[in-house]
Amino acid sequence: MVHVLRTFGLRTSGAVIVVSALTVAGAVVPSTEAEARPTAPAADAVQADGTRYPVLALDRDFPDPDVLEVDGTYYAYATNSDRTLPVASAPSPEGPWTMQDEEALPALGAWASPGFTWAPDVSQRADGRFLLYYTARNTDPAIQCIGAALADSPRGPFRPVGTEPLVCPAEEGGAIDASSFVDDDGRRYLLYKNDGNAIGRPTTIWLQPVADDGITFTGERVPLVSNDDDEGWLVEAPVMVEHGSTYVLTYATGEFWNETYATRYATAPSVRGPFTKVDRRLLSTEGFDGVVSGPGGADIVRGPDGDHIVFHGVRDGGYRSLYVADLGWAAEGTPVVRGMRNRVEAESGRLNHCEVRGPAAGASGGEVVGFIDYDDSWVELEIFAPRAGSYTAHVGYANGSFDAEGVHRDATHRLSVNGVEQGVVAYPYTGWDDWQEASVDLDLEEGWNTLRFRHDTWYAELDYVDLA
Repeated sequence: MVHVLRTFGLRTSGAVIVVSALTVAGAVVPSTEAEARPTAPAADAVQADGTRYPVLALDRDFPDPDVLEVDGTYYAYATNSDRTLPVASAPSPEGPWTMQDEEALPALGAWASPGFTWAPDVSQRADGRFLLYYTARNTDPAIQCIGAALADSPRGPFRPVGTEPLVCPAEEGGAIDASSFVDDDGRRYLLYKNDGNAIGRPTTIWLQPVADDGITFTGERVPLVSNDDDEGWLVEAPVMVEHGSTYVLTYATGEFWNETYATRYATAPSVRGPFTKVDRRLLSTEGFDGVVSGPGGADIVRGPDGDHIVFHGVRDGGYRSLYVADLGWAAEGTPVVRGMRNRVEAESGRLNHCEVRGPAAGASGGEVVGFIDYDDSWVELEIFAPRAGSYTAHVGYANGSFDAEGVHRDATHRLSVNGVEQGVVAYPYTGWDDWQEASVDLDLEEGWNTLRFRHDTWYAELDYVDLA
């Protein structure tokens, strides 16, 4: 950082005395004894005891979960493990989940061979019956295809419909990961992914209009999204919901067996698109700080007490277990998952007697807020919480303060939430442009919350706030 001359004001009997401080490699040397602040943070410093992560709802092999609510009971379905169609039930999305002993899909369609029954989707039709989409291995050619089955109960038993697969584009590598969507106008759709990665080809998520029975095709299919270079070799596991007038399509990318698996989303003004991908992962290993690995195969559960997202994560034993997290909507078509880091850049906030500095080497977004050096200096950020309760705010900062003797000094900001003082955030010395994190636990209201960071001792620059 260049050497610059900064000025700041001291108040004495109501008058402002302008003094100077030399910034050496970004550190401010106080010019008067009055500016020498305590090195230790105040006794009311706030700190983090640990981020609240999603609930591990079912610690067994339960990949690609699909959840359906019927008469107050939640039913979850998964890729084959010790049974062809694993089914669990619970009084709420968080559980407790109880595995069903009976086989819910006693036999596959005549076209399919056992052992590769993946990613089920169950929905209730207008006639009251329950429709199952399932992926299985076609006998000829030996590719994954989508079949259908019906039952009178969400517990099954489901009986296959027809003697041929419902969707089986051999020239596209087959088809997997079916899911159902019913629009507000009652029109029903089938979503799926062509299995192009199985034959070294691109993958696309398709929308297929169907009749009320969910089985009869009623028009031409529509491509929604395909994998881009930064998404790797595939897109899969599509789920569609409507929020306000925006259609939100979630989908997975990466390798399902490791930490690269993640969940992304795209939005559109119409069920048929065009869909625009959002440059933010909805679920990722990094966003959960590694506590959940490879979060994907997600489903969104709408409910009167708020929405949830259910998904699998890879456990140490290599199996994939069921996780559940609160889901909120920061704006129309903008989902936010509790426990998943959601970043707000400091430079996007409201500033008082401080300023945006950039370019800032190594900083998130390339800019930071600096010169938070005065008694009336503050940065105010709007943070969204999907539910009321405890959260952890991870504050990106750099602190290069040292005193006249060259001793490194810790800095502090006073923190308030929605106008209520919370204490101080301590920033240990790092040096300028050496970006680190200070983490604090907060109690937030559901929806938007206002965080204000006000100058307290010495000098720290703010990069971002991640809420989880």
